[in-house]
Amino acid sequence: MKPLRERNQAVVGVLAVVLITLVTLGAFFAKDLPVIGSGRTFQAYFTESAGLAAGNDVQVAGIKSGEVTDVELDGNRVLVTFRVDGVRVGERSRASIEIKTLLGEKYLALRPEGADELAEPIPVERTTAPFDIPDALDQLTRTADRIDTQQLAESFRVLSETFRGAPQHLGQAMDGLSQLSRTIASRDQQLAALLQNASGVSKIVADRDAQVQRLISDGNLLLAELQSRREAISALLAGTQRLSDELRGLVADNQQQLQPTLDQLNQLTEMLQRNQDDLARTIAAMAPYVRGFNNTVGNGRWFDGYLCGLFPPAINAGPLQTNTTSCEIPVPSRPVGGG
Repeated sequence: MKPLRERNQAVVGVLAVVLITLVTLGAFFAKDLPVIGSGRTFQAYFTESAGLAAGNDVQVAGIKSGEVTDVELDGNRVLVTFRVDGVRVGERSRASIEIKTLLGEKYLALRPEGADELAEPIPVERTTAPFDIPDALDQLTRTADRIDTQQLAESFRVLSETFRGAPQHLGQAMDGLSQLSRTIASRDQQLAALLQNASGVSKIVADRDAQVQRLISDGNLLLAELQSRREAISALLAGTQRLSDELRGLVADNQQQLQPTLDQLNQLTEMLQRNQDDLARTIAAMAPYVRGFNNTVGNGRWFDGYLCGLFPPAINAGPLQTNTTSCEIPVPSRPVGGG
């Protein structure tokens, strides 16, 4: 086999470019290929598109299961083509165009029904379209702009003059219509400005779709967090209530045993209060004993002692003297500057 570097480089380059182009197109349109692409394609008729466009979601029971691939006019009806993945669509299935966000984004809601698979487009009798407020305001604005208010007022005035000789109530009604036409004519500019402002507000809201949608989503998260905190606080309060009931029951069950103990403790406290002065004097009188005891055992393993009267009594007869010291407890000398 001839190596690649020995072949015609121009032909090799063209083939490489064609191959890369085919691979790119295949990757981009993979879902549309009959073998690689998944899902089945179905169609449905609607009386109006209601803002539905290609690329919008197809949801089954609130779960995204596909997308709209095409929206086109078919006579006096709108034919919507959509792809569904992993869902069996029966011959009695229903479809509706629903509002996904407050700013007018739509999605196709599919309700599969029937034992056999859907083979024909879903008829208008089993499809519904929503009422779109921004579109209605826009249509009202365009319709109001085409009204000749001056001519309308003149028509009401002529009609009022024509029926002026009619019975009283009819004449009053015509006079009211004439006044209404004059009022509409005098407020023509204000009404036009109001409708234009309403259309401008709708456009601004539509332009800020992503921000408003994110605000609503964050609000939902905040509400969910508050709800979870509310449940935690509620559980804490319920547990506290149960603990209080248990403690109240424990005190009630052991009141007979606790009451004598509390009475005796109260008596002991009163006795200690009465003998407080005696206890203070006792503690003060123990101070010399404690000091003497400390001096006695203050030599470590030894202790000092004094035995009096172990030898014969003292004799003091001139030159003959024995046991001349008295039988008194020697007092240890204190160092200079000691306490």
